[in-house]
Amino acid sequence: MGSMDVYILGQKYTIKGEASEEYIKKVAAFVDAKIKEVYSNAPNITPLKASILASLNIADELHRLKADQKFQDDIAKHLGHIEERANALSGLFEK
Repeated sequence: MGSMDVYILGQKYTIKGEASEEYIKKVAAFVDAKIKEVYSNAPNITPLKASILASLNIADELHRLKADQKFQDDIAKHLGHIEERANALSGLFEK
């Protein structure tokens, strides 16, 4: 398990994990950008509040993506059933 330093809002954090250094940097940059986005909309809030709001925004994105993926999975499942039924029906006409 490796460790590396990343900076979020100018603060140094040591991250330990199995992920690649590139991935950890990418995730840290994403979090930093989200917090800075909150600050750009509300520059007078505390870093803690900005972090919590950014966390809520990230969680919202995650839940929306999961819901979209579930919807796409459901569509694929239904399309599979439709294709099976269409093949069965077309087989009736070919006899």
